[in-house]
Amino acid sequence: MDIRHLKYFVAISEEKSLSAASSRLGVAQPSLSQHVIRLEDELGVPLMVRSPRGIILTDEGRLLVRHAREICRSLDSCVTEMKEAGAAVRGTVAFGMPPSVSMVMSVPLAETVRIDLPDVRLQAIESMSGYIKTWLEDGTVDVAFLYDLDRKEHFVSKHLLDEQLCFFAAPDAWPLSTPPGRPVPLADIVGLDLILPSASHGLTRTITRHTAALGLSLNVVLEMDAMTQIKELVARGSGYTIFAPAAAHDYVGRGELVKSPIIAPVMTRPVMLVTNPARAQSRAARALIDLTVDVARDLVRRGIWEGKLAPELDTIPC
Repeated sequence: MDIRHLKYFVAISEEKSLSAASSRLGVAQPSLSQHVIRLEDELGVPLMVRSPRGIILTDEGRLLVRHAREICRSLDSCVTEMKEAGAAVRGTVAFGMPPSVSMVMSVPLAETVRIDLPDVRLQAIESMSGYIKTWLEDGTVDVAFLYDLDRKEHFVSKHLLDEQLCFFAAPDAWPLSTPPGRPVPLADIVGLDLILPSASHGLTRTITRHTAALGLSLNVVLEMDAMTQIKELVARGSGYTIFAPAAAHDYVGRGELVKSPIIAPVMTRPVMLVTNPARAQSRAARALIDLTVDVARDLVRRGIWEGKLAPELDTIPC
């Protein structure tokens, strides 16, 4: 069986159109049709049918495409590793970081990469987690930090730490009888004017899960997918927010915001280092992932990144 047949068939299944797959691959449409016919002849089963809605895979076609993806991915990984064997670790790695992680992680990681991986070019791309998931899926980024992963998602993740969420306000607009720094029950902030990222993003989904479990509903007066602007609005007394401490440590350090950990319940979120198994990882990406784990562990142990290390990381000596 020709590996090209499998690659072309995967492209057709993803595009659901011979013409779209032809454009994607740069292969003439009649040639693609012939490759499919040869596959069907070799396997002795129909693999797809044409319909007004496009290409529809048969049961046998769906079985083949699942295995074909694995075969193509393994071959790509093999070729990449063979080319890199014995050579210096070099290349470009795109790293997706939500703003709260980028605040504490991007500079220490960049400095460490310059020293430990001098031939690796780090592209740190900051955005909200909802966008980063899309970029991880389509290959815009090679590795990413994410908070919430649906069990149905096929990403591969490594648990780094857990962050406790906190309530933030301007010092001169603190709305609670409990002083800043003391734990605040979630029920005490339900009626306050909150500014949060939109519902599609990881932080808001985490908060919503906790409130829904208690039958509570927060008073979100503004949604904004820009963390710096949220912090600025809160610092001006225009509302309140819920963040992980890392997201606002700059404003807290300058005295522009104060915070209190939320309890009853304690709201935590896992920080995951995530890759897409459908895309081959370069040697540079694998080296950067290992380095990222070391940098994150060091930042947490030094108290710069507030959180609790995952058990498997915390057992590794300093």
